Amino acid sequence: MTKDAEKLLENALALEEAERALIAASLIDSLDPGFEAYSGESWEKEVLSRLQQIDSGNTHMVSWTEARKQILKES
Repeated sequence: MTKDAEKLLENALALEEAERALIAASLIDSLDPGFEAYSGESWEKEVLSRLQQIDSGNTHMVSWTEARKQILKES
């Protein structure tokens, strides 16, 4: 992630929840119409699968803080 994108994300995360939701929806809407990986039925199936993994104890959970550190480290 570029420094500009990191700053933009930091500013966006400081907004109130409703504003963040509107921005998130706008960003998703801006993606290529053929991009369906995180919308509709595919997303619902993914969420249910992940919930089952959590409920069964077959997954290792980390905090958002730790996950973000790992993501930024890999960028």
